[in-house]
This record gives sequence, structure tokens and C-alpha cells, in this order.
Amino acid sequence: MEDAQAKPISRRATVFHGGTLPERDAALAGYAALIDAYSLRVPLPHRLAAVSQRHRRYEEDNWAIFTPRHMPPDTVAGHLAFALRWEGVDLGILRAIFIRLGGGFIADWVRREPVGRYSRRAWFFYEWLMKEMLPVADAKTGNFVEALDPAEYCVGPSEPSRRHRVHNNLPGARDFCPLIRRTGKINAYLARDWTRLAHEKAGRIHADVLARAAAFLLLQDSRASFALEGENPGRDRAERWGRAIGQAGLRPITMDELLRLQTIVIAETRFVKMGLRTEGGFIGAHDRNTDTPLPDHISARWQDLARLMQGLIETDIRQRGENLPDAVLAAATIAFGFVFIHPFADGNGRIHRYLIHHVLAERGFTPRGIVFPVSAVILDRVHEYRQVLESYSRPRLECIDWRPTEKGNVEVLNDTIDLYRYFDATLQAEFLYDCVAQTIEKNLPEEILFLDRYDRMKAAIKERFDMPDPTADLLIRFLRQNNGALSKRARAGEFGALSDAECRELEALYATISSDTEGTG
Repeated sequence: MEDAQAKPISRRATVFHGGTLPERDAALAGYAALIDAYSLRVPLPHRLAAVSQRHRRYEEDNWAIFTPRHMPPDTVAGHLAFALRWEGVDLGILRAIFIRLGGGFIADWVRREPVGRYSRRAWFFYEWLMKEMLPVADAKTGNFVEALDPAEYCVGPSEPSRRHRVHNNLPGARDFCPLIRRTGKINAYLARDWTRLAHEKAGRIHADVLARAAAFLLLQDSRASFALEGENPGRDRAERWGRAIGQAGLRPITMDELLRLQTIVIAETRFVKMGLRTEGGFIGAHDRNTDTPLPDHISARWQDLARLMQGLIETDIRQRGENLPDAVLAAATIAFGFVFIHPFADGNGRIHRYLIHHVLAERGFTPRGIVFPVSAVILDRVHEYRQVLESYSRPRLECIDWRPTEKGNVEVLNDTIDLYRYFDATLQAEFLYDCVAQTIEKNLPEEILFLDRYDRMKAAIKERFDMPDPTADLLIRFLRQNNGALSKRARAGEFGALSDAECRELEALYATISSDTEGTG
């Protein structure tokens, strides 16, 4: 530990961690000053702060530039108060500071400012993160303050910490607590009642049509989930996983349930060690000459898996019920947190996407019997999906020491648990909301409209011609495949009994029904 008041914290800089500041010789402030002063090895926050020598406040790239009057006292407490006020909460950085400096400076700060909102919040965060009580008497006065500002963060249920006079509204447990910022996009999504919209759209559809749409979307999502893993499963395997997705929300998330899902995902278990990993894990490639791993993502250390998964399960429990975190945001936290931890040797990606379905279904977001084809939408937006995954993984590679093993795997050499339990999940939440919104506003209505048109076309064929169902289905399929026209081969083959006039009549009927954008419901 170092004496937190023994040296100046801030310095003027033009370059910081390989990036350029918007102004030359601006003074680092807040998290940037602390990271720099104590050489903290942490992923950088989404925004950094510096103080200009000019009286102009502005934002550029990932920097917030403040005026000289905003410059905090050049102490750890001063810069930490600045960070909590102007930059928000980064649990990973806070814990790195506390590990490096200990709690002495927090105790001194609280004694100097016993009712200060930032001293008490820092005190609360220290004891919550470190599981260590500082030698400070319980707060007796001062208004309660929120651990997270609800105007800036998507918060969890509020519980009073009377010792600190702080409302603990963190959305997760100590061993798994990603945070989601209230960006413009997140606030716009939260302003709409997506649950009501999804249920209303489903409620306007005839039960038979809805059931057929649900069956198709279920199989579509199962196949898309395999496709995202670069696999092309047979129908039996896709249907088996589809049945598992169809049961999402029925059983709570437990380790036993996750292990059950893994046995469904992995068809051939002879070559895969089932259950939690007992060695390192990574996503990437191998050098073709040396077989050395080339990681794009390094998974959590296997020694930390039980603790991290218990934290994830506790967070899922904390986020259930009424008036708790939005269902889509909860799904993003749980599902992306799972895939970043990567607890299994195989099957993580499909279970990650299953967890999206699970959280949405369990919280009543999706209409009963309907599975939103989230995997299919992700497949359509796979480039964005990869960017969202990389936005988490790449910054963390710089914080992980590892060496290759004889088996071509990785062995992590340093303590990395905080990288997986404390992270900013805002981009992941925005992406998932984009996918869910697309599903509700586009994919589900399009599938229902398709089935409505199909039924009307088939009824019209049956009314005009005495044609068996399989033949009518084949006729519609041929018309779809050839942009509404019967090919010469179809006219000469399967439908040679139809006259030219009858073919033209069918083509005109198909065009009329296909141009109806409303359907009958």
C-alpha cells in the first residue's frame, strides 16, 4: 500500500494510454489521474476527464474537458470525489484503487467529511467491494444518498445501508455486478412499454396462426443459434434445441439447470469435458506454425468460475419481480455476463442466447407460447454482434497475463476475477434492445402476415380447384420461389393439367394477396 496523500496525483498530459487528449497539456482528473498516478491495470472507462487551462467545457471523442474551476484537490479523495460526481461509478476501477491503497484514506476522508455525499458513497463502495469494515463509526446524520444516480444508471432494488446512510441500489451481487448507463438510446427504449406492445401484437392474431408462427420462429431461432457458432445441425438436433428454448422461463437459473442445458447443446459428449472448466479457455485461433494461441477473448480463470457463476445466479434472483430492472436490460446483463465468463468448454454461445429467451419469458416480457427469434435477428446483425463482444474482450486482453499450455490452451497467471464481475454492459444492452425491437416491430409481424397470406391463398386455390392440400402447398411454394410466376418446368410438370388461363388467374391472385400489407389477423 502507498500513502494516499504522499505525492501529487494529477499531471499535465498530451497522450494517455496510447490516445491523444483533445488539448495539449491538459491536467488529468478523476479516474484518469488515479489510473495514471498508480499505474492501475484496468480497462479504461467509457469516458475520461481532464481539466483545460482555458475556460471552456466540452466533450470530444472519449474525453470530457473541464474548466480550471472544476480542478479537484490533488489528492486521492479529491479525484475520487470528482470521479463520482462527474464520471459516474466504475466498480472495477474503484476496487483496483482500494486494493492498491487500502482503506486508510477512505477512513480519514469520512472522519473529515462525515456527512459528505461522496465520502459516504466511497466508504460504502469500499466496504461492499472489499468485504472489510473500516474503523469508522456508523453515520448518524446526513441525508441518505443513492449509491448509483438513478438518472445516470439503470438501478436495482433499493436497500438502505444505515451504517453509511446510503441506499444500495446496485443492480447485482458482490460477485457479479455489471452496470448499464442511461444513454439516450436506453432512455428512449425505456420510455416505451415494449411488453404491452408485444402482447398487443400477439393478441390481435388468431390463435391458430399465432401457434404456427411460434413454431416456425422457434425452429428459426434454434437454427440461427447454431449458425452463429458456424454449425449446420440436422433437423433433429435443431428441433431438440428448439424444444429446450421453448421451455425457457419455466425453470430458474441454477447451476444444475445450466448443466442440463449443456447436455442438450452438446450432442457428442465423448470429446468434451462437461461441466465447469478445469483449465483455461479462450476464443480465437492458433498460430499455424507453432500452435500458439492467438486469443480474441480470454475466459475467466477456472479457479474463479464457481464464485462468478454463483454471483450471476444471485444477480438474476435480485433482478426478478415487479418494479425491478427492465426485462431486456436484465437479459443483457445475465446473458452477456455468462458468455464473457465462458464457464464451459463448449456450448457457451447457445446457452448465452438461451438465457436471453429465459429472462424475457420468466419476467413475462414475451407473450405466452412465443419465442422471439433473437438469434435470427443477431445473425442478421452479426457484424454488430461481434463488435459488441469485442468491445468487452479486447480492452481486457491488455489486463491479462497468460502463457500457452502444451495442449494449445492458455493459462492465466494473474488475478482477473474483477474483469468478469464488474463491467459496463451498456453497449450490450443497447444491442439487445435493438434486436428485441426489431423482433417486435418487424420479424414477428412479417411472419404472421406471411402465414395470413399463405392461408388466404390456399383457401382461394381450394375454392377454385379440387386440389389436395400437399399439391396446393407445392403450388404456393413454386409461386414464392419464382416471384409469383409459375415456371415453364412447373407448368410442364406438376401443374401440366392447368390451362394457360388458369395459370394466369393463379398468378394474378397470388399478386393481389401478396400486395396486401395488412392481412386479416
